[in-house]
Amino acid sequence: MARLDADIVIRGGTVMDGTGGAPVDADVAIAGGRIAAIGPALAARGTEEIDAKGKLVTPGFVDIHTHYDGQAVWDSHLAPSALHGVTTAVMGNCGVGFAPVRPGTEATLIELMEGVEDIPGPVLAEGLDFRWNSFADYLNVLDAKPRDIDICALVPHAAVRVFVMGERALALENANQADIAQMRDIVAEAVRAGAFGFSTSRTISHKTLKGDFTPTLRAQEEELTGIAQGLRAAGMGFIEAVSDFNQPDPETEFALLRRVAEAAGRPMVFTLTARHDRTEHWRVLLGLSNKAAAEGVSIRPVFPPRAIGILMGLLGSQNPFSGTPSYKAIAGLPLDGRVAAMRDPAVRARILSEDRFEGSNFPLIRRMLWEKMFPFGDPPDYTPAKESSIAAIAGREGRTPEAVAYDMLLADEGRSFIYCALTNYQNWDLEPSAELLRHPNAIVGLSDGGAHVGFISDASFQTFLLTYWGRDRREGRVPVQELIRRLTSDTARAAGLADRGLLKAGMKADVNVIDFDRLALHRPGMEYDLPAGGRRLMQRVTGYAATIQGGQVTYRDGVATGALPGRLVRCAA
Repeated sequence: MARLDADIVIRGGTVMDGTGGAPVDADVAIAGGRIAAIGPALAARGTEEIDAKGKLVTPGFVDIHTHYDGQAVWDSHLAPSALHGVTTAVMGNCGVGFAPVRPGTEATLIELMEGVEDIPGPVLAEGLDFRWNSFADYLNVLDAKPRDIDICALVPHAAVRVFVMGERALALENANQADIAQMRDIVAEAVRAGAFGFSTSRTISHKTLKGDFTPTLRAQEEELTGIAQGLRAAGMGFIEAVSDFNQPDPETEFALLRRVAEAAGRPMVFTLTARHDRTEHWRVLLGLSNKAAAEGVSIRPVFPPRAIGILMGLLGSQNPFSGTPSYKAIAGLPLDGRVAAMRDPAVRARILSEDRFEGSNFPLIRRMLWEKMFPFGDPPDYTPAKESSIAAIAGREGRTPEAVAYDMLLADEGRSFIYCALTNYQNWDLEPSAELLRHPNAIVGLSDGGAHVGFISDASFQTFLLTYWGRDRREGRVPVQELIRRLTSDTARAAGLADRGLLKAGMKADVNVIDFDRLALHRPGMEYDLPAGGRRLMQRVTGYAATIQGGQVTYRDGVATGALPGRLVRCAA
C-alpha cells in the first residue's frame, strides 16, 4: 500500500464515526482540512501524530442552539462551547439578534438581547460596532473574523420585525400586508446570502429588563406564514421556534406552527422542556411531533439532557433576593462589601422581611421553587436528591427556606451558588430526558452557549450527556456511540450541514479526541473577560485531549493552541 502523506494522523483510537454504529479501533488521517482515510494501522505519515490509544475519536460536536451573535463579532474564542468539543455552533435562536438593523435602533436590539439572553447591555454596547444594516452585511462582518469554531446564523424575527415596523413592533401591533411582504423579502434575501433559516419566540419568559415582551410574542399566523414563504422562495434553511404552547393549549399552538412549517416547505425545530407546572405538556408535544414526522412534516423537538439549571449567587446576575429593596441598596458594592453587609443582623432581617417578587426584573422568579433549589457543590451535582433541597433542609432544621437560602449565598465568602432546577426535574430525576433520548425524532440541545452569562451555565450539555448518560448513570445508560451520533451527525443534518458530523473520507476534519475515563466537569466560576469588564460564568472541563477544527488542532487538554481555522458557514441547502 502506498504511503499517504497527511497533516495529522490520529493513531490507535476507538473511532465512533457519528453514525451510531459499533466503535472500531483505527487510525484517522487528515489532509487538506478533510478526513483522508480511516483504517487499522494506516500506512500514513503525519506532519503531526496524535496518540489516541485508550481514547475515543469522534466527529466534532454540532450545537444547533446557541447565542454567540454578539460574541462572534468581538471574540475569536467562542468559549464556553469550544471547551466542550463543539466545532460548529448555530446562533440567532429565539428570535433575537443584531441584524437587520436601522441606524438609531441599535439600542433596542441590545435591550432585547440583554433581557432575553442575559448578556449585559454595556458588554454589547462596547463589543458591537454595528458596521452593518442588512443581514448580508452582518454575515460579511462575521465572515471576516477567524475563530476557533465554525458558526452558522439564523435570521432573528425580533430584529426583522423592528426593522420593518419600528415602534409598532415593540407595541406588539399586528403586521399589515406591506409589513409581511417586506419581512418575507428580508428573510429570503438573508437566506440566499447564507443565513441558515429563521427563528422566532412566542414565550412570555422573553422580556427586556424593563419588563416589555419580545416583539414577536403575538405575531399572527398570517405574519409567520408570510415569512415562511420567504424560506420557500429561497429553497433553503429551517425554522427555529420557542413557545409556551399554552395559548390556548399545546395542540392548537402546535397545529399553528405545523401549518407555518408546511407553508415554508422547510424543516422546523422547537424547544421542548418538561415544565414543573404543566407536567404532561411535553408528552403531548412529543406525540404531535412524532405524528407530524410520520406524515412527512419535519417538526423536531430540541430538548436538554439535564434540568435547565439556574445558578443563583452573589457572583451572578440573580439571587433569590435580587428584587428586594434592601438588597438593591447594596447590589452595587464589591462582593466582599455585600457579604459584610449581608452578615449584619439588621440587613439580614430587612432582606428576609421584604417581598422577593414585587421588585424583581427576572421573569422566571415565580417559577423557582424551594423544593427544586439545592446547594451547588464541587464537583457539581446535576441530579441532587429531594432531601438536599432548600425546602427539605428548612423542614429538618425548623427554619424558613428564605433563611436557608440566605446563608447558602454567604458560604465560601459569597462565591457559592444555589442550583435551581427550572425544568425537566419534576420528580427529582431526569426521566423526561431519558424518555426523549429513546425517541430518534428528538434532538439533544438547548445549551444556550454564549447567553445567560450571569445565571446559567449549560454550554457544558455535550460533556454532561457523555459523562452522565454514557458512563455515570447507575441504570438506563445509553451506548456512547449513540450519544456521539446525537451530538454530531444528527444535529448536523437537522441544521442542513452535509459536510460534517461524520468521520468519513472526504468529510470536513472536525474531530475530538476524548479521554473518556477522565472526562469531568468542574464547578462553574466567574470570569471577567467580556467587553466593558463584563463577567460571565465559565465551566472548565477535563478530558478533551484534542479538538481539531478544519484539520487544525485548536485545543490540547483544554488549552487553546492559537489556531483559528473556524469561519462563518453559509447555508447551501
